[in-house]
Amino acid sequence: MMEKTARAAEPATERGLQRCIDPACGATYGLRERIYVCSRCGGTLEIDLGLAALRDSGAMRKLWAARAASRDPRNVSGVWRYRELLPFNEPVPFVTLFEGNTPLYHGPRSAQYCGLDDLRLKHQGCNPTGSFKDTGMTAAVTQAVVLGARTVICASTGNTSASLAAYAGRAGLQAAVLLPKGQITAGKLAQSLDYGALVCEIDGNFDDCMRLIQELGDDPSIYVANSINPFRIEGQKTVAFEMMEQCLWQVPDHVVVPGGNMVNSTALAKGFQELLDLGLISHVPKLSVIQAEGSAPVARLFASLDPREWANGERLPDTMAPVEKPRTLATAIKIGAPVSWKKGLRAVLRSGGKVIAVSEQEIADAKAMIGRDGIGCEPASAATVAGMKKLVAVGHIRRDDSVIGVLTGHMLKDPDYVSHYHRGTLSIDSSAKDGSVTPQRIAGAFRNAPESVAATKAAILESLKRRR
Repeated sequence: MMEKTARAAEPATERGLQRCIDPACGATYGLRERIYVCSRCGGTLEIDLGLAALRDSGAMRKLWAARAASRDPRNVSGVWRYRELLPFNEPVPFVTLFEGNTPLYHGPRSAQYCGLDDLRLKHQGCNPTGSFKDTGMTAAVTQAVVLGARTVICASTGNTSASLAAYAGRAGLQAAVLLPKGQITAGKLAQSLDYGALVCEIDGNFDDCMRLIQELGDDPSIYVANSINPFRIEGQKTVAFEMMEQCLWQVPDHVVVPGGNMVNSTALAKGFQELLDLGLISHVPKLSVIQAEGSAPVARLFASLDPREWANGERLPDTMAPVEKPRTLATAIKIGAPVSWKKGLRAVLRSGGKVIAVSEQEIADAKAMIGRDGIGCEPASAATVAGMKKLVAVGHIRRDDSVIGVLTGHMLKDPDYVSHYHRGTLSIDSSAKDGSVTPQRIAGAFRNAPESVAATKAAILESLKRRR
């Protein structure tokens, strides 16, 4: 839904400001300034709401709980229900598809697989377009309406484009998406097309698309909705609010997320920190990020850091070596030069978490195990469980710790992956030193291939008996 009065809002006292995250710079900008990176130093921006005036945590908890039973469209949304902590003035021309309100499942088989007593999985794939992107896109497209933009645009590996196209369609805006040609699953591409977006297939990878996006962002009629946009983070941080409500405000020891552009870690860390600042929680969880081995620039950087020198995220490295040709079947995290790497790394360092990489085999088997819990997710989501297993093995996560993994996308985003895994035909191209490319087979440890069974009662009963 979008209110009928949706148009460029009248000037009003702004609720906060945009601030460069580099403490050596500290430049600030108004909320109505169309800016994506600091014009002074080129650093990334975040929104500072100045939460000192919101100190009655008990009243806020009661207000949010009461709104959950309301049918007001602002309250049905799992993002706009928390609007006191969003950088918009009332009345807001909000654009919503009733995002959020995603389940927090127990995963007993996944817990056993990881070596944990218990494990909960926050399934962001249950959002309207099937991924976590919707919680950020509702805020970004609303800001586009506030600013009077005519076109919203993004670079994408698939999920962002689907979400942007849907929310732009809801707002009556033109949507344009830049996709790396031949590297997007059919399901994700179909969504963008069906929601009416202009789909531009680019010869290159996601990072090439992002370079073009930053050039196009200079056009005053175009609003960039990638995660470099700090309003995206504002919407996505509400996942932390909803998660804590579902946990009855008991903070887990660890939260684990997949890492592509480093948006989830950035947004969740901001949400948890704001809850801490308001006195709604007593501490923040350790936040760990899991990347695919073939697309792991932040994991490589993290492994090179001396913990004594970089603890608490008070200082950050100036540069990060990108992965020139990122490689993984988990296409949602196939990103070699994440634009939010500094904010994401800062979040991990401040919380005492880790950034690690997992193999294609580990992702594939973890995904199958999540499926055994009756929960379907796309490959990138399964990196969380694969990573938890490794973090338990090295002692960073203890068996009796309270752990929540974030699943970022729905299984139907990439059904071909599932079919190939269980049929034993899943593979990834591997490049040799001589430049030749050969398929590298991924042998599923938990394959569940279909059986050819005779059309008789006896044959079916025999097949059932073998499976018991």
